[in-house]
Amino acid sequence: MARIEGDPAPAATGHGDAAETGVDLTAAAEVATVEVPPEILAQSLREYLRGWFARVRGGDSGVLPVVVGLVVVAIAFEVLTPENAFLRPSNLVFVFGLSAVYMVLAMAEIVVLLLGEIDLSIGAVGLLGGTIAYKLVQQPGPDWPWWAAILATLLCCGLIGALQGTLVARVRIPSFVVTLGGFLLFSGILVLVLGGADASVSVSPASPNQSVLYNLIQGVINPVASWVALAVLVLLSGAGLWRRSRDRRRSGLVAPPGSLVAIRVAMIAAIGVATVAICAATSTPGVPWSIPVVLVVLGLWTVLLRRSPFGRHVYAIGGSAEAARRAGIGLAGVRTWCFVLASATAGFAGILLGSFFNGQYSTNIGDPSQLLLYSVAAAVIGGTSLFGGRGKPIHGMLGGLLIGGIAYGTSLLSLGNLSIPLEYILPGGVLLAAVLVDVLSRRGARTGSVVRV
Repeated sequence: MARIEGDPAPAATGHGDAAETGVDLTAAAEVATVEVPPEILAQSLREYLRGWFARVRGGDSGVLPVVVGLVVVAIAFEVLTPENAFLRPSNLVFVFGLSAVYMVLAMAEIVVLLLGEIDLSIGAVGLLGGTIAYKLVQQPGPDWPWWAAILATLLCCGLIGALQGTLVARVRIPSFVVTLGGFLLFSGILVLVLGGADASVSVSPASPNQSVLYNLIQGVINPVASWVALAVLVLLSGAGLWRRSRDRRRSGLVAPPGSLVAIRVAMIAAIGVATVAICAATSTPGVPWSIPVVLVVLGLWTVLLRRSPFGRHVYAIGGSAEAARRAGIGLAGVRTWCFVLASATAGFAGILLGSFFNGQYSTNIGDPSQLLLYSVAAAVIGGTSLFGGRGKPIHGMLGGLLIGGIAYGTSLLSLGNLSIPLEYILPGGVLLAAVLVDVLSRRGARTGSVVRV
């Protein structure tokens, strides 16, 4: 039988040893039986595809629904918008810039959803964080270096998350109540920090220090540098995937077939070439800085959740908090850190929001309730479960892109007074469909075909 990466090595040889070391045998019994999707054990591309189709038929469709949704939205708005303008390069670049904020907020929300909790304050915390950063770089004023302003923002928002996480994890107040109170509290503090209900703050691209914050969304990378960066990214991705597959085989662990690794690298290259080509066809050629910024956030969250003990603890708690407790995982600490990281990430998303609005920040621009609704919707639409234990950072990226595409596509339809309602109606309908898929997939998972190891 193949050993699955991350499985605990046998440590006890008898009941006496278990008693001495404090190992809970009931927890070991629960962990001993693990449901493994068939494609994990596949040794060829055909076996992998057969296992993947079996998993989809069993209800676990992964990112397939949101990918199909992106294709449907793109085709529908391309047909419906005047002069078939939705898929023009300039509009696609604008959609990604708009979606960048929703993507980062969704990734922040996902880490809390994985626990089976929710953070309703994420929109207000994001706006407050962005305001803090913009206030700190003002001239005349504090005139902090841009990197210090970003670090201060992450720290302040992280402290907010620590407070809320402590109330949830240690005081045992439901996260819905704690973060709803946080939403109201920080929405009011936001107005005070800005200096009034109609106050605003801005950064200028003419200032070398302030221009860094301004260009997070508005700036572009030189076309030649974009192609070079793409080539380096593809090479590093290919090398990383191949090396990980090789190391797993050498360790006696199951690994994806070589043909699948090659297909993944080819897909990364194809998506990258298409992205750079589209960005080069705009009036300001070059890849927007928002793309590498979002990819860095995605990479950090992926490594943390999918490649670290902390991430495994998060999924364990979301799958079964009682089993995780018996296995020796510190529930309170993990839950608190999840809220800390979610709030810090939301603060960075708030900085991106100000950059999207040409360096302008005001209470009239930022709507914390809309940011909250879109972030939760993006996470769930992307494939993250509301019931905890299932989801990936890539889900937030794809879901945020879908939300941004719907929002911008609706504005292009020129429907007058109907445009704003449709920006809520369409994502709401897609969200209900995503939750329905999630519920049905969990029912299918109980009766689906799995390999037990």
